[in-house]
Amino acid sequence: MQVKKVLSWGGLGFAAYYLLARPNDAATAVKGTFDSVFNAADSLAQFVNNLT
Repeated sequence: MQVKKVLSWGGLGFAAYYLLARPNDAATAVKGTFDSVFNAADSLAQFVNNLT
């Protein structure tokens, strides 16, 4: 349990540092993640529509 807590705080600290040190790169990474999620949802919707 202690390792999970340390890794969680470390990840949060890294994310905060990355956001403050390289905001443009952080924004690009977040945008890319959201684009991937939306593309996956769109593909799933198309698949379900093609089933009927």
